[in-house]
This record gives sequence, C-alpha cells and structure tokens, in this order.
Amino acid sequence: MHKKLYNILFPYILGICGGFVFSICHVPLAWILGPMTFLIVWRSIFVRKSSLLQPILLKNGSFIILGISFGLSFTKQTFISVGPYVLPFLLTTVLLIIISVLNGLLISRFVNIDKNTSIFASIPGGLTEMVAASESLNANSSLVTIFQTVRLLTVVFFVPFAIIHMFEPQSGIHLTQANTNQSSIFSFGWFILAGFVGWLFRTKLPAAFVIGPLLTTAVLNIIGVSLPTFHDVFMVFAQLTIGIGFGLMITFNDLKQGGKYCGLYFVATIILIGASFVLGYLFTLLTDLDIATAMLSLAPGGLVEMVLTASTIGADPAVVSSLQFIRLLFIISFVPSILKYGLKKGSNESQIGGKNHSA
Repeated sequence: MHKKLYNILFPYILGICGGFVFSICHVPLAWILGPMTFLIVWRSIFVRKSSLLQPILLKNGSFIILGISFGLSFTKQTFISVGPYVLPFLLTTVLLIIISVLNGLLISRFVNIDKNTSIFASIPGGLTEMVAASESLNANSSLVTIFQTVRLLTVVFFVPFAIIHMFEPQSGIHLTQANTNQSSIFSFGWFILAGFVGWLFRTKLPAAFVIGPLLTTAVLNIIGVSLPTFHDVFMVFAQLTIGIGFGLMITFNDLKQGGKYCGLYFVATIILIGASFVLGYLFTLLTDLDIATAMLSLAPGGLVEMVLTASTIGADPAVVSSLQFIRLLFIISFVPSILKYGLKKGSNESQIGGKNHSA
C-alpha cells in the first residue's frame, strides 16, 4: 500500500519541480511541458524504478477541469461568429491532411517502412485512433505509436514556443468568463453535471472528458446559468496532471526504437506545422479572424495545448476550442475510414496489376 502511494505521489513531486523550473524560465505551457520533461528524463535514467503510475480518476478529472474552463469562455457571440468559418476551415483541414499523406508516402519511398505505416504515422489525428486504424490494415502499429509520439512531442513543444514568440503574451488574460463570480457554493453542482456528461459519452466522443464538460458548460453559460469560476490552482493541477500523463507514457527508449526514422517524421511534422501557419494566414484573408486565433485553430496539435496557448497570448480560446474540436471530430470520424478504403483499394489494384504483369 505504501509503495503504491509512493508510485502515485512521486510523479507529482517531480512534476511540481519541473513545472516550477519551467515557470521560472518562462517556458510556454510550463505546467504541462515541465512535468512531462522531468518525468521522461527520470524514467529514461532510472529504468528499473519506472513503476510509477497515475490513477485514471486524476487524469480524467484534470481533463474535466480543463473542459469546464474552456466552456466558460463561450458566449452566444462565439457560436454566431464561428458559423461562417466552418466551411473554409474544413477545406484547410483537408489540405493539411493531404500534405500529411504526401509526407507519409514520400518517406515510405526512401526508407524501409511500408506506406500504410508511414501514412498513419503522419496524420495529425488522435494517437489512439490512428494506431487502432493502422492495425486493421496490418500496418506496424508499434512504429505508428512511436512516430505519432514524435509528432505529438514536436507539436506540443514547438507550436506554443513559436506562437508566443510571434505574438506578445498579454498579461491578465483569463480563460474563463462565467456569467458572474458571485455564484453560491451550490452552483458548483453544475460542474458535477458537466463531468457526468463527459463520463456518459466516454465511449462515444473523442476526448469525451474534455469535450463533454466543454459543451455542457458552454450551453449553461450561454443560456444564462450563473456559474462560478475556477481558481488558478485548479488549472495548474489539471495541467500538471496532463503533463505527468505524457511523461509516464513516453521514454527515450520508445523514441530510440524508431531509430533514425524519427528524424524524418520530425521534419515532416515541422513541414506540417509550417503549412498550418501559412494556411492560418490565408484563413485570416478569407475571414475576419485575427492571425493568432487562426494559426492556433489550424495547428496540428492537441486541443488542450492550443487553447491554453490562445489564453496566454490573448487569442480567442472559445473560437480555437470550437475549430480544434471540429478538426478533431472530422479527422477521427472520417479520415481513418477514408484512408482504410483508399489504401485497401490501392493495394488491390497493385495486386491485380502484378497478376496481369506476370500473366
């Protein structure tokens, strides 16, 4: 019992140290990147002492906190303003997916990795969903996991740094904009409802523990329900827990398994990020969105990280979370099926062509 408690508490002690150090150094998303970095380094050095763990309750609870916080930034005006952006946003998302597929095909031509594995490793979708889809096409799911991890780490570290250095961070920016701060203690019951909605749709929605509370809180906020705001301590705890989750998931050994090919997928991710920034600029020409909000909406990163970055630089977190959610839903709902159909069709045609050639 004592050992299990130690294995749960130690990652938080190490994570707090990492978050504190990164905060002092003014690193973007310090309370996610700090704990993640410290834990990856610790687990890679002390391999035999890597039986650290994180209760799923804490992990899901942190996602619920962030989902509620994002939901509090929604107003009626958000839904009115996001509507005209959906079609051009989907078009730019399709362009990014095409670039990802081309990157994957190009890499597979020059190295000893089959095209199915390479394509699924390059798509900016959910890591779990891409791995699951790759298995159905007999791709190398282990390599897909490793290369998707490289993509995730590249985006989480690079995009906040790039965006925050491109746009001056604004002090005093708050993520939440609830209807009133004078809510009674009983009003926190609405947040319990929001968490319950996330749990209810855990098997039906991607990132349900973020999106369920986000949508529930947004609706409550829009219809005028008086909601309290979260203290900053809750936000720090949520980010700390997510950073620890990343840190416990990844080690240097995982990245080593990909060998020299990791560098190729790193370059492919940088190309994708660059393309998303260019498309973000073009997006501002087609719409009235400011450039920071447009770039973060199109960035091939996690919804949580991009919305937190938006709140730091004064972009619109509600618009970023809306468009990132649409992108996530589109990629998870349609891209795996489309890829599976296209790759199977291509495989069948190549087999027929081979038979005809041999005949």
